[in-house]
Amino acid sequence: MTSLLTPARWLVDLLPLRAQAARYELLPTAAGPSKPQVYSFQRVCHPILVRRRVRTLLLCCVLLLVGGLAGCIYVLSIPLPPLYSRFHEAELALPQHNVSLPFPEGREGRYLWVANHASKCGWGNAMQELFLNAYLAYRSNRAFVFDNYTWSRGESDYSLYNLKPIPSRIPLTALIRGPIVGGEFPAGDHAPRAVVPEYFYEVCRNSTVIGSYAVNGPLVDPTAETLIQTWTERMAPHRCVEVEFSPPEVFDEHLFGDASRLLDIWPHFSKSPIVQNFSWSTLVELAFDTNRHIFSPESPLDPPLSSVPVSKGLARYTPIPGLLALHIRRGDFKEHCYDVLASRSIGYTGFNSFPSLPDHWDLPQDISDHDRTALYTRHCFPDIEMIVQRVEEIRTTPAGRGLSHVYVMTNASPSWVSKLKAALREKHGWANIASSRDMFLTPEQKYVAQAVDMLIAQRAQVFIGNGFSTLSGMVVMLRMANEVPPHATRHW
Repeated sequence: MTSLLTPARWLVDLLPLRAQAARYELLPTAAGPSKPQVYSFQRVCHPILVRRRVRTLLLCCVLLLVGGLAGCIYVLSIPLPPLYSRFHEAELALPQHNVSLPFPEGREGRYLWVANHASKCGWGNAMQELFLNAYLAYRSNRAFVFDNYTWSRGESDYSLYNLKPIPSRIPLTALIRGPIVGGEFPAGDHAPRAVVPEYFYEVCRNSTVIGSYAVNGPLVDPTAETLIQTWTERMAPHRCVEVEFSPPEVFDEHLFGDASRLLDIWPHFSKSPIVQNFSWSTLVELAFDTNRHIFSPESPLDPPLSSVPVSKGLARYTPIPGLLALHIRRGDFKEHCYDVLASRSIGYTGFNSFPSLPDHWDLPQDISDHDRTALYTRHCFPDIEMIVQRVEEIRTTPAGRGLSHVYVMTNASPSWVSKLKAALREKHGWANIASSRDMFLTPEQKYVAQAVDMLIAQRAQVFIGNGFSTLSGMVVMLRMANEVPPHATRHW
């Protein structure tokens, strides 16, 4: 089609006339043949086309300029997120950062720095790996070297996520407390305290770098306990060990997705100080306390978390009677459910698959494509009708007796959340329904909001999680370690 010009042809037509112009001769008249006269159609129309195309070009340039300017104004109008400098400074000032301390700390201490820890992933993924890396250090009697929760390892302090700036790195102490991030071990446990990478490179000038593949490669589907024993033996001759900054991770996604491989460490892991002395950060707990009136009625007999000694660890997080917490993923999780999980027949994550839990993943081998999609929809990406139906089922169980308040931890849009609230209220007379969208958070709390949600879910009388979500899995793990009855922890 000659009317459709490529950009190159379009520009060429703006140049002076070509020699081979289109020619037209006059037809003979009644008076006889006339003298041929040649007229160039292009000579007549070309100036008009040039003017039109120049105007179009200028219009396009103006639109691009305006669009770019509007984009810049939009980005610049968004406040830059906090960088948590006070938490970084507190980490650097930990008292164990002293080379003169006696063994097992100081210049004679033994250290483990997992340089290839997870990055550019959700908090659930990062947290589960963090716990096992710290547990490996504990089992091998080494000081764990903890780093930031990292989205980007680049030089910039900021990254873009959904066209909005986020912190590239958040210090772990803005999220959690306990031995994992340099807190004290319980009395009688002489394990060395965790340190930051800056101190590791000061006290370990000649560390031994070990590649994960060299250790994990020869092993076939190793369990978590096998990996811990193998790594402990491999590290034994060396004082300072740095895991090489290259894949695979020491504990990879395949291990975390397989309960039969992951949970063989549970009896000792769940009772270790890594788990039992875990606490959420003061920042997270303050958000919990100040928003208590939103997600659950405040009882005068229930003191704020800030008044409970942190030395009690997990025991501080007692269940809140009447509270039902729901974890509902939206957004890009839809593609993850169908394009990744369903297409590969992937089941619940390891920490969502404790044998004592009432809900287990069961995918029949001869299931049709239609039924497979329906099964993953119900359990991975349920719609509002399915959610309400499941809530009603669990509300009528013995564990669900007395439930009166609902908290929805979600990344769904406010309009979708409003529809869900209306559907829940239509089915049952809930005293209160709130969601992540209703919370009042400071700028620092905003970027650790997923941890606030987890704390609420951890303390709920009943929790309904997404079995395919690592964030749900970590809530389940903490509830199990705190000996919350398994029948009070459910899945869609």
